[in-house]
Amino acid sequence: MIQKVLLLLTLLSGFAMAQTRVYELRTYTCNEGKLEALKARFRDHTIEIFNRHHMESIGYWVPSDGEKSKNTLIYILAHPSREEATKNWKEFSSDPEWKKVAADSEANGKIVSHVDSVFMDPTDFSKLK
Repeated sequence: MIQKVLLLLTLLSGFAMAQTRVYELRTYTCNEGKLEALKARFRDHTIEIFNRHHMESIGYWVPSDGEKSKNTLIYILAHPSREEATKNWKEFSSDPEWKKVAADSEANGKIVSHVDSVFMDPTDFSKLK
C-alpha cells in the first residue's frame, strides 16, 4: 500500500512540474543580408549549446511573405519554469563556447538588430502543455 501511495505522489509531483512548463517565443530581426548567417549559427552551434543549458527547441521558422522573409527568424523554446528560463539564459550567455561562436559569427558585423521575447503558458486545450 505504501508503495502505491509513493507511486501516486511521484506521478502527481511529475504532473505538477509539467504544469509549470513555459514556452518562449523569440523573434530575431537581422541586419540586412545577415539572415543566412543567423540560420547557420543556429544550425551549426546555437541549438547544441541551448541543449546543454536545458533549453528545448520546439521549432524554428522564417516568415513566408514580404520583407520579413528576408530578415526574420522566429523560434520557440520550452523551459521547465520561468525561473529556470532566467537561469538557462544566464548560463547560456556566459557559456565560453557561445561567446566564441557569437564573436566569430559577427567578425564581419552584427547579425541581429533586434530581439523580441514573449513568455507563454499553454491553454488547457493546447496540445503543448
